[in-house]
Amino acid sequence: MPTETAAAAWRKKAAFNQRLTTLSPSSEESAAFLDLKADSRTIRARQEIISEGRRCTSVFLISEGMAMRYRILRDGQRQILNLILPGDFAGVTNCFFESALYSIRTLTNAVVSPIPLARLMALFDTHPGFAAKVLRLLARDAAMCAEHLIGVGRRSAPERLAHFLLEMLTRLQAKGLASERSYRLPLTQEMISDALGLSIPYVNRILHQLRDDGLVRIDNQMVVIEKMEELSVLADFELNYLMPLSVSELQGQAGLG
Repeated sequence: MPTETAAAAWRKKAAFNQRLTTLSPSSEESAAFLDLKADSRTIRARQEIISEGRRCTSVFLISEGMAMRYRILRDGQRQILNLILPGDFAGVTNCFFESALYSIRTLTNAVVSPIPLARLMALFDTHPGFAAKVLRLLARDAAMCAEHLIGVGRRSAPERLAHFLLEMLTRLQAKGLASERSYRLPLTQEMISDALGLSIPYVNRILHQLRDDGLVRIDNQMVVIEKMEELSVLADFELNYLMPLSVSELQGQAGLG
C-alpha cells in the first residue's frame, strides 16, 4: 500500500530517472540527434499533426508543448488514447500501416520536428545506442496503453481519474514540468471524459467529490494534489510501468556492460 514516504521516493526516482522519459543522447549521438531536430517548426494549439486515414511516412518528435493521440468513432465519439509530452515521439505506429490509424492534435502551442521514418531507421544502423533509447520509449508507451486498458476495464470511475492525475504528475515531474504536487493540465472536462471513457457530468461529479474529500483541487487547469498518500491508495498507483530499465541497466543484465 502506498505511503507518503513511498510517494516521496517515487518523486525522487522520477527526477533521477528523467533520462528514461527523454532521449538523452550521448555526446557522440548529439550531432545526429540535433540534425533530426533541424526541421523543427512551431505549431499552434489545436492543430492536427497527423490525420486518421491519411498516409503517414514521418514520425514527429515533440520538443515543446503537449499533444494528444485520439480516434473518432463511427458515431462521432472520440477516444483519447494518450497524451504526448516533450521528448516523446508521435506517429510511429501510423507509419507501419497503409494509412494512419489515429489522429494527433496539439493541445498547446508546440515545437515539432517531422522525421521521415526511413531517416530514423538509418540512424538506428549508425547509432544502435540511440535506437535502444527510442525502443525504450516505445516500450514505456506500450506499458501505458496496457495500464489505461486495465483502468477502463477494471477500475472504478474515481480510481480511474485518480490514477490518471497521478500518472500525469509523475510524467510531468520527469520532464521538469511539475512541482512536487502540482502541474498545469491543458485539458477540458470533455477531454478528460474522452480519455477515461466517462461522461462529462460523471467526470464533473468525481472532480467535485475528490475536491470535497480534500484530495485534489483543479483551478484554471492547475492540478494540485492535496493528499498524495490518500489519492495513491485510492488509485492503487504504482509507477513501475513508467520507469523502464535504462540501456546501461539492460546491458548489465546481459553481461554487456
